[in-house]
Amino acid sequence: MAAEQQGLTGPLLLTNIAQLLTLRHASGKEQPRRRANLGETSIVHNAAVLIREGKVADAGRESDITRSLASKDLQTFDCHGGVVLPGFIDSHTHPVFTSPRLIDFEKRIHGSTYEEIARAGGGIRSSVEGVRNASSQELSCKVLHTLKHMQRSGTTTVEAKSGYGLSIDSELTSLRAIRCAATQWPGTIVPTLLAAHVVPSEFQGKADEYVDVICNQMIPKAAEEHLAEFIDVFCERGAFSLQQTERVFAAAKRVGLGVRAHVCQFTPHDLSSLAKFDPASFDHLDCLRDKDLEALARQNTIATLLPGASYFLAHSYPMARRLIDAGAAVALATDFNPGTSPTTSMTLMLSMACTQMRMSPAEAISAATINGAHALRLAHRKGSIEPGKDADLAIFDVKDYREICYWFGTEHCRATVLNGKLIVH
Repeated sequence: MAAEQQGLTGPLLLTNIAQLLTLRHASGKEQPRRRANLGETSIVHNAAVLIREGKVADAGRESDITRSLASKDLQTFDCHGGVVLPGFIDSHTHPVFTSPRLIDFEKRIHGSTYEEIARAGGGIRSSVEGVRNASSQELSCKVLHTLKHMQRSGTTTVEAKSGYGLSIDSELTSLRAIRCAATQWPGTIVPTLLAAHVVPSEFQGKADEYVDVICNQMIPKAAEEHLAEFIDVFCERGAFSLQQTERVFAAAKRVGLGVRAHVCQFTPHDLSSLAKFDPASFDHLDCLRDKDLEALARQNTIATLLPGASYFLAHSYPMARRLIDAGAAVALATDFNPGTSPTTSMTLMLSMACTQMRMSPAEAISAATINGAHALRLAHRKGSIEPGKDADLAIFDVKDYREICYWFGTEHCRATVLNGKLIVH
């Protein structure tokens, strides 16, 4: 594992940037990128970025920025003619677990489907015992370890879900572990309660009773302790129905929490009934119906695509081109989890988006940065490099931004800046 230089936190000037992808919107508006706008990176050549107090103070041509600066007041980092872009925003991850699911992995190699493995006792439920038996400190160490891996590929903001405890105590313990890890990592964590991941064994045949527990106990407790910003539901055959998802969403709205959902991964659903809750994102969407695709183009809800799960399950890839051409706002995330997408690499997601989903490199980068920020309702702070926004940046040892999507299986991220703190890998 590459050593890290825990770095600078004071005023900082990034210099010698061959290509700076600011992701500023041409109109100056804070809107998700759609259609042709998704490919606009607002690139600046021969650039520099000035950072003060954790924020971007200025970004543009190096000659313009350095003209009036007193260098003695600054620490400088030479980017060696590399590429700098906003730190990736991984807006869908499941980092709270204890062990990989190797039995599931081998069964799938021999031809078993996701649903067959779940019915046989594998899948999500097989991760529950480990989480229930682990302490908050153990889980927190696991999450922190994952976050450090993520930053090495350029990730600076992570949405982190619970969802492998499936009991009141274990779900709250998972969220506390996320909060503890967040205090030890300079990046940004957005915690999400995913108690509605699957019905636990003790509630088999009593799914509605388990939904009662989620709505009446878990969600209020998570809100009371400020442990979650969003509530998520796995709305899928074998997990939770649309009607049950609506109940969970309604409970979340009652206590002021945002909502998002795993939907249409294996089976299509009519998503119109969920739109009234203004979900921040619909995630997966591998088998979206035409009418729901068209509706997404008219909504604020972000379509978060997860190619890592498609790759690992040998499943069809999300319909990125159709979504983009229809006008939906598309984001990319890793779906990091032990069963269907055991990867922390956002650069690998960019490669898959280009080669398997026919997104251009510019579209993939926009989806992994500014649209990811919109998926977490953080675009006022994250996702682009412009004065006043959080100083979250990724510095790549390449000459052209397209190389970030071109090279796969290796990481070319030389350093990250997380809320103004430079960490050199």
